[in-house]
Amino acid sequence: MTTDSDSAGDVEITDDTTGRYELRIDGQLAALEVYRLEPGAISFDHTETLPGFEGHGAARRLTEHILEDARRRGLAVLPRCPYVAAFIKRHPDTYLDLVPPDRRAEFDL
Repeated sequence: MTTDSDSAGDVEITDDTTGRYELRIDGQLAALEVYRLEPGAISFDHTETLPGFEGHGAARRLTEHILEDARRRGLAVLPRCPYVAAFIKRHPDTYLDLVPPDRRAEFDL
């Protein structure tokens, strides 16, 4: 669990370990990421920002967290979610190394 405060309020990111990361702002669910663990890899399948939290950076913040968590855990990233793939494409110097080179074309990276 990660907890932080900024102008958006108190932000908490948790991994429920059943396939979902959640980002809460002041206790309210703001964004989530659905994932699947595979041998040596994590597949990010769906990013969702809940109504009322769009446009405030919740999905960006959650995506940064999940990618750094994958790095920390030594997992390759399979960005099946279009949002996560686009995020990696916008930040290749920081995150492209997480996607196996032989799988990058599969995600248009």
